Amino acid sequence: MATAEAKLKSHAGVWSTVKPFVNGGASGMLATCVRIQLGQGSALHVTKTMLAQEGFGSFYKGLSAGLLRQATYTTARLGSFRVLTNKAIEANDGKPLPLVQKAFIGLTAGAIGASVGSPADLALIRMQADATLPLAQRRNYTNAFHALYRIVADEGVLALWKGAGPTVVRAMALNMGMLASYDQSVELFRDSLGFGEVSTVVGASAVSGFFASACSLPFDYVKTQIQKMQPDASGKYPYTGSLDCALKTLKSGGPFKFYTGFPVYCVRIAPHVMMTWIFLNQIQKIEKSVGL
Repeated sequence: MATAEAKLKSHAGVWSTVKPFVNGGASGMLATCVRIQLGQGSALHVTKTMLAQEGFGSFYKGLSAGLLRQATYTTARLGSFRVLTNKAIEANDGKPLPLVQKAFIGLTAGAIGASVGSPADLALIRMQADATLPLAQRRNYTNAFHALYRIVADEGVLALWKGAGPTVVRAMALNMGMLASYDQSVELFRDSLGFGEVSTVVGASAVSGFFASACSLPFDYVKTQIQKMQPDASGKYPYTGSLDCALKTLKSGGPFKFYTGFPVYCVRIAPHVMMTWIFLNQIQKIEKSVGL
């Protein structure tokens, strides 16, 4: 009898440890499945074009890599954020954490998530870019795992973290805005303003999506400028690196230059952030209803 109780306690302890990671990954994967990112033109026009030219399967090109990215990146960042937050609240005698501490935990969780998710991120980029190459140069990846296998076989294991530095920095900024603002908004809406559960989750999710976009766009802007730069007639590039690009942009256009195209960027980033939080809330409610 004592042995059975010990096993149950052991299983409960393991589940409580992995639960934030499982929930985080599941919510991110569900959000990816339902989110359709449109490029140019109206939704109807893009849908008709994709169906006519590439068939129904074109809607889910790169989905395996997208799901793998969520299964690694979002599992790690949301799971580690919740674990670190719970530990910090315990150390704070159960009282809510100040915003600065939440932001620091968000930065840490973003770095952890991006480091874990970088290989899947690379696979996603390679799969999306493969379709734009000439037929003779295409690698014809069949899925994310095939892409990862080819990258390791052709370039070595360390190539999976190629370009991880800027990715980690951007993820730290995005998650600082996304994670800290969500928890802070929940406390404001629920505890201070007396909002109901649905209003709290939707409102906090919207705030989280906005701040995720606002905190990450400057890094995205610099990354895009570096990727797009071309050498002049003498072969010299306009920027020597990310820091040089940031300083020259600040000098020439001021801080608001980094927020060029913010409305479009926000529409691209915020919906996925919102759906991730909403799905996470629903998963937690289901788990509570079945005693998990």
